[in-house]
Amino acid sequence: MAMPLRQTIRVGTYLFEQKLRKRKKFPLIVELEPLYACNLACEGCGKIQHPAGVLKQRMPVAQAVGAVLESGAPMVSIAGGEPLMHPQIDEIVRQLVAKRKYVFLCTNALLLRKKIEKFTPSPYFAFAVHIDGLRERHDESVAKEGVFDEAVAAIKEAQRRGFRVTTNSTFFNTDTPQTIIEVLNFLNDDLKVDEMMISPAYAYEKAPDQEHFLGVEQTRELFRKAFAGGNRRRWRLNHSPLFLDFLEGRADFPCTAWAIPNYSLFGWQRPCYLMADGYVPTYRQLIEETDWDRYGRGKDPRCANCMAHCGYEPTAVLATMGSLKESLRAVRETVSGSGG
Repeated sequence: MAMPLRQTIRVGTYLFEQKLRKRKKFPLIVELEPLYACNLACEGCGKIQHPAGVLKQRMPVAQAVGAVLESGAPMVSIAGGEPLMHPQIDEIVRQLVAKRKYVFLCTNALLLRKKIEKFTPSPYFAFAVHIDGLRERHDESVAKEGVFDEAVAAIKEAQRRGFRVTTNSTFFNTDTPQTIIEVLNFLNDDLKVDEMMISPAYAYEKAPDQEHFLGVEQTRELFRKAFAGGNRRRWRLNHSPLFLDFLEGRADFPCTAWAIPNYSLFGWQRPCYLMADGYVPTYRQLIEETDWDRYGRGKDPRCANCMAHCGYEPTAVLATMGSLKESLRAVRETVSGSGG
């Protein structure tokens, strides 16, 4: 991953320890969802489709922190819903950072400027702001005008206060190579965010809009063209080089959803945050009682068009660690600050 050197060393050490222990399945990053409620109703998201009683629930701090510690993962992505709607989200972050977990708080940024006083800058913490396009395209994707402008203002305020800021962009079949280039150029060159994550939209079964998800070949063609002309090397993309190869169709991998497990109000979700085949109360049960061989493209028809980072980024990371050539390639790009 193109991440800060300190974080790269920490994750690399963690992966080496797992190899020494001969652990075949272990978490790289936990997707933590301490609530499902949100202040937006994005067409491509199915999280807010839960009953009203569920949307009112907030995960206790001890439960959220305990789940991450139980897993042993070095990194945490806090999502939802909108995490900033959780009244104790700052305490969840504070306790995880105190345990030296790398925490990414995913947010649409509508509440960020209002809540930013509750947080403290740390090399272990970053805001991950969701940006799906420039003004018109982003506001259309979240079904509300003015969200793009508020997100940009919030990013600038967070940067002014010394916070690390990353972004997360999801692309659909309504996108073109040019729309991807435009938003990533803006984030990279104008806003100068620390890192950017990108993902092809997955056909999430509860999402209201089922018409605009990408197929595998569409995804490969879209990113191949967007990455052309040196863009991939220039953008500060928060992905391993092999995952970017995967998006372009230059490499293919099996799904390793067990490496990015999801913990929500219902417990540990099988097999990943995009599919719900039941929940278990402990991380150990998730790993030991899930038939992981059932999932992935070519196995489960629901996975046919999935190229999401939650399944394939960890495979790329593990493949990188298993190859001296790819490890050196990743180190070069981490040090240079490039993304491809």
